[in-house]
Amino acid sequence: MPQYDTLLGIVEDVNSDILNNNTEIKEKLQNDGSINRLNVERHGAIRLGSPSELNNCRRLFAIMGMRPVGYYDLSVAGVPVHSTAFRPTNAVALERNPFRIFTSLLRIELIEDPSLRLKVEKILNLRSIFSKKLINMIDSFEKFNKLTSDEADLFVEESINAFRWHQDTPVSRDMYEELHREHPLIADVVCFRGPHINHLTPRTLDIDRVQNVMQQHGITPKAIIEGPPKRKVPILLRQTSFVALNEEITFMGGGEGTVGTHTARFGEIEQRGVALTPKGRDLYDSLIEKAKSGKGDEYSSILKDLFKKFPDDEVILRREGLSFSQYKIIDNKKIKKFTDSLQELIDTGAVEAIPITYEDFLPISAAGIFHSNLNDQPAQTYSTGSARDAFEKALGCGVLDEMVLYEKIQNNSIESIEKLLGRRLIDIPPTTKLPDVES
Repeated sequence: MPQYDTLLGIVEDVNSDILNNNTEIKEKLQNDGSINRLNVERHGAIRLGSPSELNNCRRLFAIMGMRPVGYYDLSVAGVPVHSTAFRPTNAVALERNPFRIFTSLLRIELIEDPSLRLKVEKILNLRSIFSKKLINMIDSFEKFNKLTSDEADLFVEESINAFRWHQDTPVSRDMYEELHREHPLIADVVCFRGPHINHLTPRTLDIDRVQNVMQQHGITPKAIIEGPPKRKVPILLRQTSFVALNEEITFMGGGEGTVGTHTARFGEIEQRGVALTPKGRDLYDSLIEKAKSGKGDEYSSILKDLFKKFPDDEVILRREGLSFSQYKIIDNKKIKKFTDSLQELIDTGAVEAIPITYEDFLPISAAGIFHSNLNDQPAQTYSTGSARDAFEKALGCGVLDEMVLYEKIQNNSIESIEKLLGRRLIDIPPTTKLPDVES
């Protein structure tokens, strides 16, 4: 990944400086168990061209314990894809390594020109992003629910090859340019041998500071940080990136004019905050919608002013049912001496309320990152809306609801306390009455 080593160094320096100079943040990360994974926690992103590619990716990621969580329709923001994120789903797996792959599928039906649609379908039908060896291993795992040690090594090797960047493209320059004129992202998805990872993302404790340091290292970040404004208590997800670099590619055909450039791979940074409940998310979405009228610095100023309406205190967020928390017993002796009140157990130090980290994505933010790496071209307008049913059909299963997963983690932690007490707690956070899910 171009300039990725530099980006990792910047993020590590910023994180180390914060941990060395802020005891409160360091203790909080130690208490919730996330300090050891801070410098390895990241996500990646890929873009797929056909339903069969999405289906096989779902099967591949399932072997690694990663499930499709969330449905994101980016067409509303002028990007002809819809997406999900493959990630671990339970608390134990997330604590071990919460790696995510944001996976987008091209919506070919949004290409208005019928002849161009046919060309795209033909190109995609001719390629196989996974080797026969890899498909055979996936088949074997689904049949026997295991891989041998040698098979596992080969599985990793073949998977890496599937997502590797290839400098040569199996289409002509004319075909590439025709698709690029339709939409740069279509050219990126269709004109290469496979779904190269277009970015990887380290996690920082202060994204505003990283944004400034990037410029000092000659890396140009996008104009604004996507997501909520800077707060004392971070919520959801904030993201920034540096502009994709021009990379040399070779077109099919030979002779003059077969060498060109393509912008595909870029660097991204994320700062994650607490996961919001449906009530909290409704408030967040309404404030973001009101801020849309502003542009550039004006947008940032409007957003900051609007978010004064959003509580910036962990206790208030939890008590008002705006955020999810995981409850941890920290004194087994104290816990049996007090009432059945969860709040009293927290106030007396028997139980600690740990905000649950948001593990997912924001459609508007994702679209903003996409646009900033497509030469900031004006967003196209697509008349059609969500196609979730078609996406899930291609996937081969339904996508999981992230709200259900967060509530499951919260409720499991409450149930563990109740089991120790031998009685039900009162004044627990209001549930959202969401359907149950597999843990």
